[in-house]
Amino acid sequence: MAKSTATKNLALPIGYQLHDYEITKVLSSGGFSFVYLARDKEKNVVAIKEYLPTSLACRAENSTVFPNSDDVLLFRHGLKCFFDEGLALAKIEHKNIVRVVNFFRANETVYMVMQYERGKSLQDYILGQPEPVSEKFIRRVFGELANGLREVHTHKLLHLDIKPANIYIRLDGSPVLLDFGSSRQTLNELPSKVAPSFTPGFASPEQYYDRKLLGPWSDIYSIGATMYSCLTRTSPMAANLRVKKDMLTPAVNLGKTQYSQELLSLIDDCLNVDFLKRPQSVFSLQKSLLEYTPKPSPKPSLVNKIANVFNKPISIKKSS
Repeated sequence: MAKSTATKNLALPIGYQLHDYEITKVLSSGGFSFVYLARDKEKNVVAIKEYLPTSLACRAENSTVFPNSDDVLLFRHGLKCFFDEGLALAKIEHKNIVRVVNFFRANETVYMVMQYERGKSLQDYILGQPEPVSEKFIRRVFGELANGLREVHTHKLLHLDIKPANIYIRLDGSPVLLDFGSSRQTLNELPSKVAPSFTPGFASPEQYYDRKLLGPWSDIYSIGATMYSCLTRTSPMAANLRVKKDMLTPAVNLGKTQYSQELLSLIDDCLNVDFLKRPQSVFSLQKSLLEYTPKPSPKPSLVNKIANVFNKPISIKKSS
């Protein structure tokens, strides 16, 4: 196709009719996809994700997506992975995993329709608090997310892009995991012009180096990194840099005054650069998160009780 008939990779226009959906807003755009807010015929609000890797393809003036001449095979491989991922996710019904309600082909690409969640991202939630979030909050949110992630792993899927921006806190306080990255990871492993789409600080070492080593422990690394960011309100050091020279301050050295030793040690275990030294299953991680019982405060000794009596201020009533 001649260059004159192509546009830059612009999002579909507001009001565009895409099958049974009307585009109402662009929610996000990246190197791999666009995400839109849309309404179906019954006026239900949904989110629609469009496969459009910007380094491999262009959008024509008629909205059709076409691959660059040198990248046809790679584009089609990614498209198939995206479609297969949507097909697999559509089989998962869990309150802590974003619900895929439809997926279809149009404009020579693939679209994934998801339930639209109202609330705010964990990233916005963390940054909106005057202080780091509590241990109770961390254990509850990640304990619930682990339920959903266990279901994902049961279906032989990995998320591969867990981070604060991809965890949504609903209006009722429950968490939901969004925006799976496994199809993007597939493109990252192939010789191409595709820029890495994982997020430094939250991606595991094996996502940088060897896809054959990916497993549940890879998502567990990302969970650990996300819990770490709840403590610090910043991203951890990128895993590829840690492999060369690990300068990440351990969680046990950061949150001693606010968090239990058990939680801090668990975060450090999840962030181990050696995947064999991390928790090997989400069940194991969840058990550690939910079975913790805070130690009761020690009862004051008799000596301390007597001392407290004498340390109390004495009020003297003036005689009238």
